[in-house]
Amino acid sequence: MGNGYGILAASDVDFMIHGLLKFRLFGQELWLTTTHVSVLIVMTGLLIFAIVVRCKLKDTEGRPGALQNIAELIVESLDNMVAGSMGTKGKKYRNYIGVLFLFILFSNLSGLLGLRPPTADFGVTFPLGLITFGIIQYNNVKWNKFGAVKSLFEPIPLFFPINLIGELAVPFSLSLRLFGNIMSGTVMMALIYGLLSKIAIGWPGFLHIYFDIFSGCIQTYVFCMLTMVFTVDKMGD
Repeated sequence: MGNGYGILAASDVDFMIHGLLKFRLFGQELWLTTTHVSVLIVMTGLLIFAIVVRCKLKDTEGRPGALQNIAELIVESLDNMVAGSMGTKGKKYRNYIGVLFLFILFSNLSGLLGLRPPTADFGVTFPLGLITFGIIQYNNVKWNKFGAVKSLFEPIPLFFPINLIGELAVPFSLSLRLFGNIMSGTVMMALIYGLLSKIAIGWPGFLHIYFDIFSGCIQTYVFCMLTMVFTVDKMGD
């Protein structure tokens, strides 16, 4: 979750979100920030990869190349992850979980390229939590009907406030967990490069292995796994 600070001067080390371009829309003052740029780069990279793979699939003529094998491995691994957690009921959520997994993963790893990870911005992680919350509640109503409301009063009506808070806390817990872990890694790497600039040559790369790669992959898996667990829990038996 670093920011590629190894290629920056110590005086340039910064983990804050910065406005790059100010403009007005419908009478409101808006900013294009470093987060927007990072999200655009990550999404563009994923789109280019998808388009290239699609074109390669048309030209293989039955002879799969390395790129196709890599793409098939990614798709198969994500499908197996969804099937293992959600069973047959989760088949229609493979695309959502797959895209969610890839977006969060590449966002977390983007710090290796010198970008500020988009997931270090709560404005990115919270919408992801809200989308997941919408899917969870949609399945809750679809599968449980009136039981979706009735469950809030179980085992006794006195528990209604607690149960309601528990339901509403889901998007916040998901988004804050991801945001907190990525942001903490960004801050740690900024402090290391800023405070130890004279000796921070080479060796902080080992810390990037943890903060960017290991922790980034773990947080991606946790977010997607909790999304699947919460969703399938509302589907019942």
